[in-house]
Parts: sequence; C-alpha cells; structure tokens
Amino acid sequence: MTIRVYVVDDQDLVRTGTAMVIDAQEDMRVVGQARDGAEALAGLRAVTADVVLMDVRMPRMDGVEAIRRLPMTDEGPRVIVLTTFDLDEYAFAALRAGASGFLLKDAPADELLSAVRTVHRGDAVIAPSTTRRLLDHVARRLPDVTPDPLTEREREVLRHIAWGETNAEIAGSLFLAEGTVKTHVGRILGKLGLRDRVQAVIWAYEHGLNNRS
Repeated sequence: MTIRVYVVDDQDLVRTGTAMVIDAQEDMRVVGQARDGAEALAGLRAVTADVVLMDVRMPRMDGVEAIRRLPMTDEGPRVIVLTTFDLDEYAFAALRAGASGFLLKDAPADELLSAVRTVHRGDAVIAPSTTRRLLDHVARRLPDVTPDPLTEREREVLRHIAWGETNAEIAGSLFLAEGTVKTHVGRILGKLGLRDRVQAVIWAYEHGLNNRS
C-alpha cells in the first residue's frame, strides 16, 4: 500500500526537500503541500492523505490550531509534528490536540521515513530522550493519583510507557511476554479513551504516573 503524505511547512526549502525525500520512496508519495495551517486544511479537503507532516509555527494559522480542526477519526489523517528544541510548548500543545508524535526538524531522513511508516501502521512516534525533555519542561505536575479504571499491572505498564520504553523494553523490565505487554497497552488506551502511546504518555504525566519513586 502506498502511504499518501501531505507536507505542511512555511519554509519553501524545507517543504520541498521533505517532499523530495518522501517521493523517492517506493511505498510513499506526496499528495499535497501547504505553507500554513489554513492552506493545509483547505488542501486536505480536496485530497486523501494518510499522514500529515505538520510544522508548528506558521503564519495565518499555526500547526496546533490546524491539528485541532482536523477530523480525528480512524479514517482521518494522522499527524507528525515537526519541531525544534525551542518550540517545546508548541509541540506539547500539538500532541494534546491529537498529533501522533513529533520529530525534530533536523532528524535524519531515515528517521523521518521510519516515523511516517510507524504512524501509518497506527502506532505513535515517541523518541524517549526528547519526549522526556519535552514533557519535563511543559507538563503540569499533579499529585500522584490512582486511576480507577486501571489494574495495578496496567498502571505499572503505563508508568513504563511514560518513561519512553518500547513494548520490548517493558517486557524485559516487568518479566512479561511482549505480546502480553501489547495486550496491556491496548487495554490502557481503551479504558482511558486514548488514541495512541503519545496521548498515554501525556495522560500519565498529567496524573503523576511518570515518577520513578
């Protein structure tokens, strides 16, 4: 299946270069480009995209507002936010608005392509080190609470998700089969009404489940 990608960035060189990298892949093609959020929303009504690469700070309408206005459905496009270290708060807002992950603008091409494929599969893009720095900087810390819908094991798995661990790493830490961890992750997302791991990380940070104590 060809992954249909829509690229949104107000810098012509960045946008064009990203599109060239995408179009060079056998399993991807660029279906549209836009210079800002308003242009992106109009363009996405005219074409079908699977993944949107969305810049954050743009004129007229920024990426965060554009993400808020996108239909967040199973059939709708999934969004990867493109950001830089000095735009942490914008990236966090975009994740809360429904983005499925974020990348730094200077990420290597293979990392960008891997992220597009990962998001298209329905997973989230979480780079553990940058995720922790991002959330440590902007997340609102609340007292430790016990989310009633979750079992103790699910809370434990959620903590490890918040620490940026993959399913394989969680399995090793908790001495579980990777398939069992995947099942727990699915139940956590379902019980909390979350779309993916990025939203699970944010939920855990907002509810004090990120602490390692």
